[in-house]
Order: sequence, then structure tokens, then C-alpha cells
Amino acid sequence: MYFILKVIALLPLSLLQLFATWVALFLSCYNSSMKRITTINIQLAYPDLDDVSQKDLVKQSLKSQCMTYLEFVKCWGTPAEYSLNLLKQIHGEQYFIDALANKRGIIVVVPHLGCWELLNAWLNKYTAPVIMYKPSKMKGFNRYMLEARQQFNATLVPTDDSGVRAIFKHLKQGGLTVILPDHLPKPSGGIYSQFFGQNTLSSTLVSKLANKTQCNVIGLSCIRNDDKSSFTVHCTTLSSDILAKDLQLSVDTLNQEMQNMINIAPEQYIWSYKRFRNVEGQDSIYNK
Repeated sequence: MYFILKVIALLPLSLLQLFATWVALFLSCYNSSMKRITTINIQLAYPDLDDVSQKDLVKQSLKSQCMTYLEFVKCWGTPAEYSLNLLKQIHGEQYFIDALANKRGIIVVVPHLGCWELLNAWLNKYTAPVIMYKPSKMKGFNRYMLEARQQFNATLVPTDDSGVRAIFKHLKQGGLTVILPDHLPKPSGGIYSQFFGQNTLSSTLVSKLANKTQCNVIGLSCIRNDDKSSFTVHCTTLSSDILAKDLQLSVDTLNQEMQNMINIAPEQYIWSYKRFRNVEGQDSIYNK
């Protein structure tokens, strides 16, 4: 697996994206798991779209998701300079620079949107973040991904209480961490909150860390441009309500802010994840 990924990374990005398009077409023609889950999620998230528009968004999403995964393999297997050269525009960069300057610490909120792995190279220009890392069960893939992460200044910590403590300490010292909070947490680490119209179990990690440290909370996304050969970074200051003591208010606000970020390019979100598996008062929609 490791050497296969190394070979794939040598191929031109345009060729990998073309291959991703073919794979997406195949997935779209059959009732694949990715297509089925993507369809369900888009129907839940965008009920106001007519049937034709929903189906079109599903096709775009499958194509984008396939591209994203191969883009990861490419950027993981190339030097940081390659990733930086793909980032043609940075919107709101001054927000990020100002947050670094006030030394209050920064939580960077990154939804599973666009090619978020490219952001590692961009953040590396400014700081040395502490980031949670969960090893893959596939040894070859894990070795490949770990090598890519270690070329940057990031400190990787486990996804457990010790990792949370390390992040808390780093934030209190004015450091930066990156968290992708749009996953489905364990019941002990979440509360129910509206996300795309679904009262779904949502992570409380960002909210609790933000309240305890009163740090800066910045939204960051990396969107593929229409030419497919470049990307745009969107940097946004998020509502101060995320710092609130009221945990429900904080999580509700964070979910709304992430929803706003995703709506910039909804076709580039990873809709094949079973995000709405735990919705209050409902059996899993994915089992129907």
C-alpha cells in the first residue's frame, strides 16, 4: 500500500482528477454505498431543492469527493512547496494574522470541505500547531500519511484525554490547534444540536476548549477552483458566542457557522459520511 501511494503521488494532478471523475461516474451509475449515503444526506440538508437539483448536487458531490481523496494522496506525497503553489488566493488572511498577533491562542475550525489537507502547508508558514491524530488501521496508509504530517512543524497528539490536555495547555500558551468538529462524536462527547435542519449529536470539544481558554476561533476551508488546478483558502472569524459558558448556545453557533462555510461550496463537502446517524428521537435514517 505504501509504495502504491508513492507511485500515485508521482502522477500529474490533472490525471488523478480525471481518474476520479471516471470513478465518480461509475459510483453514480450504481447504487454504491457512497452514492446512497450522499443522496440521503443531501435530501436531508437541502429539502427545498427540487429532485433534479438534488440529483445534480449528488453527482457533483461524488465527483468532488473522489477528487479530494486523490488530491490528498498527491499532496501527502509531495513537498510542502507543491501544496503552497496550488493555493492561488487567500481570502481573509488578515483575520488569521491578527489572531496570531494577540497571543490568546487559536482554534482553527475546519469542516470536511474541499481539500483541507492542503491547509497543513499553509499553516506551517505561520506556526507549529498541536493536532489530534488517530492512526489508520492500514499500516501502509498510516506510514504514508504520518510521513506527510511529520514534514510540517505540527505536534501530533492522540485522540483521547491526554491529547485534549495537550491542546488545552498549548492554547493557554498562545498556540494553535486544528479541529474538524463536524464528525459524529461518542455520546459522552456531544450534545444534540441543529445541523442542516437535523437535531443531531454534535461534538462539544471546540466549545469546551474555547470557553475555558477564551481563545480566538477561526474558520478555515480550502475550496477547489473551477479550473481544478488551484484552490482558494477562506479564512473567517467565527461568532464570539462559541466562547459562551452556555454549552448549548456555543455548539448551536458552531454548527451554524460550519453550515455557512459549507454552503460556499456544498458540492465539495464530504456528504458520504453518516453524519446524521444519531438524530434525537429517530432511528438511523441510513438503515431504512
